[in-house]
Amino acid sequence: MRTESSASSGQDPAAPATPTCTNADLKAGYRATDAGAGSRFGEITLTNVSDHACALGGFGGLSYVGGGDGTQIGAPAVREGSWRTVIMKPGQVAISEVAESTAENYPVAECRPTVVDGFRVYVPDSYDSQFVRHETTGCADKKVSLLSHRAFH
Repeated sequence: MRTESSASSGQDPAAPATPTCTNADLKAGYRATDAGAGSRFGEITLTNVSDHACALGGFGGLSYVGGGDGTQIGAPAVREGSWRTVIMKPGQVAISEVAESTAENYPVAECRPTVVDGFRVYVPDSYDSQFVRHETTGCADKKVSLLSHRAFH
């Protein structure tokens, strides 16, 4: 027997919630979009490579890595703006805009220029990361912040 309260709630208590996207559900990538005046701009992409929809929300993490072994180079990316949850269908792509200052903007003694192999990308709410090739020059000094990024959308 159906009660008035369950009939009018509009929700199916047996309907499963959309699971959170995990590192295994997503494939990270990068595409450059613009450059000028000592800055470069691009997008970190996360593609849902799973066979199910999943929920993605937040910033994740982003840093330069190098040395051929994934050693972090300099400070991690500064997070800018706010975020909202995105439901990603299989094959759908979410992006995070990235701004990079060039190492040449800083004095050599302050920056300590270092070869960068690419990005370490953390999916939001994950301790697992992915490597994305992006060869450039970073600053070894962790007090110099060359990267900023926005939440995935």
